[in-house]
Amino acid sequence: MNKSLFVFFLVILLVGSFLAGSWYNKQKALRFNPSLGKLVAVSSDERSDIESTSLPSGTVKISNEKQQMIGVRTGMVEKSAVTRTLRLLGRVAPDEARIFKIKAAVDGIIKEVYPSTTGSMVKKGQHLASYYSPDIYAAEQGYLIALSSDRYRSNLQVQVNESRLYFLGMSDSQIEELKETGQISENIVLQAPATGFVLAREVSPELRFQKGDELYRIAELDRVWIFADIYESEARYLQPRVIAKVLHPQLGKEFHARVSDVLPLFDTTTRTLKVRLEADNPGFFLKPDMFVDVELPISLPPAIAVPADAVLDSGLKKTVFVDLGNGLFEPREVETGWRFDNRVEIKKGLSPGERIVMSGTFLIDSESRMELAATGMYGKLSKDPVCGLDVSINKAEKAGLKIIYKGRAYYFSSDECKARFDKNPDQFVKD
Repeated sequence: MNKSLFVFFLVILLVGSFLAGSWYNKQKALRFNPSLGKLVAVSSDERSDIESTSLPSGTVKISNEKQQMIGVRTGMVEKSAVTRTLRLLGRVAPDEARIFKIKAAVDGIIKEVYPSTTGSMVKKGQHLASYYSPDIYAAEQGYLIALSSDRYRSNLQVQVNESRLYFLGMSDSQIEELKETGQISENIVLQAPATGFVLAREVSPELRFQKGDELYRIAELDRVWIFADIYESEARYLQPRVIAKVLHPQLGKEFHARVSDVLPLFDTTTRTLKVRLEADNPGFFLKPDMFVDVELPISLPPAIAVPADAVLDSGLKKTVFVDLGNGLFEPREVETGWRFDNRVEIKKGLSPGERIVMSGTFLIDSESRMELAATGMYGKLSKDPVCGLDVSINKAEKAGLKIIYKGRAYYFSSDECKARFDKNPDQFVKD
């Protein structure tokens, strides 16, 4: 082989080896091995361990490829005003102020029943039924006698007899007819006191009734009530006079109802509060005992709210994972508040601008627990007296983040925390 060609290939080989070695050294870290007496390469796992020495316990490092594989999605923490919709199941009921109960003022017997059954609509003054009562018959006679006497025609006796007939069940029109014709009627007619729907009918031909028996119940349904159950924890967000949306899925109708000023009633059976809403009912589409959907708007003060999937609730504590960058995720305990529409308020533990894991939290938690178990950290943690973080005793000792003060060992999560302790230890030491 030509000598110059051999030298050329040798130079190429040496330069390539040098470049390859330089590249390799840049990709690895070195540490001194006392047993070998020289520098050795540090594995990626060891390097991660060194880098995360000052990080909170449970912090786990996950590569981008693995994050994509387990579906990790992160998002920014923000604080803003919250408007949510509380969805409730409502039940329609007649307005109590628009219910008319027709009760018997005397003993009697039903003679005739007109075609007005339960659920049918009646108009004011419409005939419902007729009955006979000996008490009214005697009162009619007394009234006619008072009218026929010139001596008592305009005195108090006539007014007393008119009032007696009225309170025994005769209407003003019937009294006026008796006055004009002078003919005693054996059958007294029951008339509808208002335009509405018959809720109950307790009459039939030849039925004997007693004073105080309820014969009819009629309700005006142009305005109705809607009762909705709300949990005690949600009641504090309820405000009177708020306008809610009422939907009837089967009818495809939408109404608007106003939250009543009346305080909610507590139901001991369901352990809920019954909220009353008042709604106009044009067309009488809403009938008593119908079920409807109620959408109640709730306005809350500015707060930090995150998706419910971002919070791990073990029963003893609630945890979110904070994205520290470079694939590092820190488990952080938080305090939660309200929960609406799959969103949870964070009252303590997070600050606006931080980035947290929104989905895939459960899998990251599994990785964090495996990391803790693998490094033997369970039962070997100490609380940083300055920064308040849980610190691995083994890692803190290796990193030189340990101080003996007054015969007691203290471990720190970072050099900054240790320096603050050194400056004024008595500020952080609790007797």
